[in-house]
Amino acid sequence: MAKRLLLVDDEPFNLELLGELLQDAGYETVAADNGEDAWQILQREGEQYAAVLLDKMMPGISGFELLRRMKANPHLAFLPVIMQTAVGAAASVQEGLSSGAFYYLTKPFSRDMLLAVVAAATVHWDRHQYFRELANQQMGALQFLDRAEFSFHTLQEARHVAALLAKTSPEPEKVATGLFELIVNAIEHGNLGVSFEEKTRLQQQERWEQELERRLADPVLGARKVSLGLERSARALSFEIRDQGDGFDWQHFLTREPGELLASHGRGIMIARRLSFDELEYRERGNVVRAVSYLPAA
Repeated sequence: MAKRLLLVDDEPFNLELLGELLQDAGYETVAADNGEDAWQILQREGEQYAAVLLDKMMPGISGFELLRRMKANPHLAFLPVIMQTAVGAAASVQEGLSSGAFYYLTKPFSRDMLLAVVAAATVHWDRHQYFRELANQQMGALQFLDRAEFSFHTLQEARHVAALLAKTSPEPEKVATGLFELIVNAIEHGNLGVSFEEKTRLQQQERWEQELERRLADPVLGARKVSLGLERSARALSFEIRDQGDGFDWQHFLTREPGELLASHGRGIMIARRLSFDELEYRERGNVVRAVSYLPAA
C-alpha cells in the first residue's frame, strides 16, 4: 500500500510540484493550502499519514504553530514533519528544531533531495508503527521486571529486544522507538564503524544496504556485540547500551548544527533525547549511553 503524505503550503504551484514529484515516486498525497485545514485533517485522520511536508510561512496558523500543536498531541507527536525553509536560513532551521521538526527541505530543492528526505522520514514512521503494533500485544508481566541484560549483533535482533524491553514501560511504543534509534547508532556507527560521511555517500550511491550486510559478514566487525541492560527503580527505568566500537563525538550529535539537519539521516540521537527519554547521557568515549524514562508516581 502506498504511503500517504500530507502536503501543506499556501502556494498552489508548490503544492502542485510536490504532489507530482511524490505521486510519480509512488506516494499518495493529500494537499492543504492553509494551516487551519491541515490541522482539521490531522485531528480527523492524522494516523493515516506517514509524514507531513510543511511550509513554515503561511497566513493564519503558521507552519511552526501547526508543528507545535502536533507535538503536543500524543497521537501526532511521532509523525515526522519535513519543514520547508529558505536556503541559508539557519535561524529558521533552529526554530523548527526547537518546535520538533527533524527533517528539512531547502527551497529550491531537487527531486533527489526531496525523495531522499521523504524516504528517511517515512522509515522513522515505519519503525514507530512497528513498535506501536507490538505494544498492543499483551505482555503485562514485563512491567514487573526489575533487571535484565541482552546482547545481540544485528538490527533484526535489536528490534525484538527493544520491543520486549519497552513492554516494561507504561509507554512502550515511545520507549521502543528511542531504544531502537540508540541501538541503530551502536550497531552501525559503533560496532560496524560507519561514519556519518560514509553513510551519506553510500545512501547517495544506493549501496548502503549492501555495505551494511558486507560489514555484518566481516569476521571481525560482525562478531562485535551490542549489550543492552535494564534496571528498574521506584521512579524510573534506566537502559544502558554498550557497543564494542571506538566511540564517536557524541556531543556533536546531541546539538546538531542547523545546516547538518538538512541531511537525510543522523537524527536518531535527537529523536531519542527529545521524544523518548527524560534523560540521555553518553559515557566513556561514546560507546556507552544511558537512557532514563521516568515512571508515574504510584
